[in-house]
Amino acid sequence: MLSFNDIKNLLQHNKITDFVKLNKLTPRDIADFANRHSQGAVKLFQNLEPKHAARAFKFLRKQKQESIIKSLPEEKAVEILNAMNPDDRTAFLEELPGNYVKELLKVLTPENRAETLELLGYMEGSVGRLMTPDYVAIKMEETCQEVLTLIRHRGQATETLNWLFVIDEKGVLIDDINIKDFLIVDPGTRVSQIMDHQFIALNVNNAQKEVINLFRNNSRYALPVTDNNGVLLGIVTLDDVLRLAETEGTREIQKIGGSEALDEPYTTIPFFRLIRKRAGWLIILFLGEMLTATAMGHFQDEISKAVVLALFIPLIISSGGNSGSQASSIIIRAMAIGEIGFRDAFRVLRKEFSSGLVLGLILGIVGFLRIFIWQRFHLYDYGVHWMKVAITVCFALIGVVLWGTISGSMLPLILKKLGADPAASSAPFVATLVDVTGLVIYFSVAYIVMSGTLL
Repeated sequence: MLSFNDIKNLLQHNKITDFVKLNKLTPRDIADFANRHSQGAVKLFQNLEPKHAARAFKFLRKQKQESIIKSLPEEKAVEILNAMNPDDRTAFLEELPGNYVKELLKVLTPENRAETLELLGYMEGSVGRLMTPDYVAIKMEETCQEVLTLIRHRGQATETLNWLFVIDEKGVLIDDINIKDFLIVDPGTRVSQIMDHQFIALNVNNAQKEVINLFRNNSRYALPVTDNNGVLLGIVTLDDVLRLAETEGTREIQKIGGSEALDEPYTTIPFFRLIRKRAGWLIILFLGEMLTATAMGHFQDEISKAVVLALFIPLIISSGGNSGSQASSIIIRAMAIGEIGFRDAFRVLRKEFSSGLVLGLILGIVGFLRIFIWQRFHLYDYGVHWMKVAITVCFALIGVVLWGTISGSMLPLILKKLGADPAASSAPFVATLVDVTGLVIYFSVAYIVMSGTLL
């Protein structure tokens, strides 16, 4: 396996034998080198075979793709674009400015241009943008021998041969069959004899996010894509779905962390764009935390009468925030992989209510023991009413943790129902919400327990 330094040396020599070695690199190795070494990236792609370059091109970062295509000689750029799979070519072109797309479309072969224009005509974020029209379609009256002959003639032009798709005379999908079923029967067997009419199809207008769970739950390498009338338009393959899942997972993690999705690798995003992506949420969270000061001001008299209560404010609000952050992260992930939806809200509420109550009780007991031990062994003097202080902290922790757990679990489901992004209910956002309400719960419990003594 060649190191990055080896690749640099090969590019400098300009020998035919070196170019052969370059074409033996894996697509991922080529992309990794090009993403990290701008100067050698163009030369590397210039000396790769078009098909090999096209396979590596889809692994490049969006900005790197555009930079390389613009820097390559026109004839080489044309070769790579025409060698790319239609779905990969569409994914690249849809990120470019409209004027530049028009120029690139001109250099495609008529067939590739027609395919690309058709794919670009579908709504952004739809399955239509993700599919490829390269597949093998067969008729039910054909024999297995005829199907295998067709594969030998057309197999190189398709993206996958794992699944073959049966259509009628109008192009309507009526079944999909694994290629192994054709290899284990008599060559004279007709397609209709091995059909089971059990298949899963994607609608061309469906959201791309829905595809991830379908592939995950059905263990498929490829799924057919049809229009509203059931006509077969193309297929979606696993490699595209895996890249989509990685992109969506990255966006959700970034949002859960309390920032906008970066939409590009951290190592290449410009500094001021990184600041802009993070500053908005920080300002919103800061303004939210200002309500904490407002809440403390409302209970200023209680704090002045029982200063000991102020010692436990960080403990109370952080426990509520932590429990809320835990719950929101768990629920958002469960929603992302299709385990739960809004229809499961009551079941989630019941489960998280019980969880929050038990977790709050555990922390409440720990908080009570903390005060008891410190008072008992003279590590700190909480005053003559230390028992009421301990009881206040105990029950406040139960209430705050319970509220934090319920808030963190319900907020993502409610946002999803309202059509918003559940990941917007990020851990910092839930923590901020629970900080404010946690103070209200804490001092309300303190007023009930200590009324007539410290308050």
